[in-house]
Amino acid sequence: MAQPFDAAAATAAYLASVSPAAHAKAQAYTQGGHWLLLWGAVVSVAVAWLVLRSGVLARITARLGAKRPRPWLAALAVLVVYGLIEFVLTLPWNTYANWWRETGYGLTSQPFAGWFGEQLLNLALGAVMFSVAMTVIYQLIRRAPRTWWIWGGGLSMAGILAIMVLAPVFILPLFNDYEPAPPGPMREAVVVMAKANGVPHDKIFIYDGSKQSNRYTANVAGLFGTARIAMSDTMFKQGADLAEVRAVVGHEMGHYVRAHALWRALPIAVLAMIGFFLIDRLFPIVARLAGARNVEGIADPAGYPVMAMMFAVLGLLATPVFNSVTRIGESDADTFSLERVNEPDGLAKALVKTIDYRAATPSALEETLFYSHPSVGSRVRKAMEWKARHPK
Repeated sequence: MAQPFDAAAATAAYLASVSPAAHAKAQAYTQGGHWLLLWGAVVSVAVAWLVLRSGVLARITARLGAKRPRPWLAALAVLVVYGLIEFVLTLPWNTYANWWRETGYGLTSQPFAGWFGEQLLNLALGAVMFSVAMTVIYQLIRRAPRTWWIWGGGLSMAGILAIMVLAPVFILPLFNDYEPAPPGPMREAVVVMAKANGVPHDKIFIYDGSKQSNRYTANVAGLFGTARIAMSDTMFKQGADLAEVRAVVGHEMGHYVRAHALWRALPIAVLAMIGFFLIDRLFPIVARLAGARNVEGIADPAGYPVMAMMFAVLGLLATPVFNSVTRIGESDADTFSLERVNEPDGLAKALVKTIDYRAATPSALEETLFYSHPSVGSRVRKAMEWKARHPK
């Protein structure tokens, strides 16, 4: 008589396929990343304080005349200058956190010149999008001083949706080349899956993700007509077979079909509204503690560094909420893949290849606070329990 399938033993076997040394390295990388969140916020606050105390932004607003008929011009100039100064002052930290450390852990092979070039491109894009958005926020503060934070939340929602729609068409192709999945068994399987789940079969791409990272990964981006699913070429460089591709694409299709991007945008907009409310109420206190001289209240763009300090702290505090929202969607996408594709072993094989940048067995508290995805251990166990209940 055949023995019943043991989901716990199968889970342990998958996790044991990664060496103890690799598990230890992944844990060191992951837990070190938790500290990076804190130190990144500290760096942001320190840079904002230095810019505030320098008085350079106050001199810009004084020269352009923030109280003239076009105060938006002073706000825009201040935000652009602040962005440039921040980029320069945080470059050593960003180089360590986002390139040197990644290189040291073998998670990127990108030369520094390539990484730095992309940082400059990010700076240019950010200078346009963030500066324009914050200029509108300053307009709202002046026009609706009591309720601007409500309108700011709505603006955040609109901005998030706009970026989601535009990113696959105008932004992501600036960094990577996206090609349709080539003819062959893999494409045929993906097309069948797409048609069965109401996903456009011509929106499945492979991109040169190895240009930036060695991580085994795939993603879904866009909304409505711009939505697409993309697999990094690192999947195939790490030997992804047909079962893995089916499981991973099924997961990404889950994000598409269940509209997880929209469900994430709403709580983010709500959190933005709460953040703007707290900034509105706490700005005078923080400005006084930071020694903000020549700043005439929250509507004065020269006081933007005070806002930046608060953004950094509030963003850090909101990290568990952001992570929990995303984690719920990731778990649901796993469920979708298992239900619609039924490749539990393919999903498990794919998941263990992500352990090098996401430790497999964190504590419940660590996972809740810091993980944007369910832990690999719990996801593999979920797949094996599904396999036990649904033998082929």
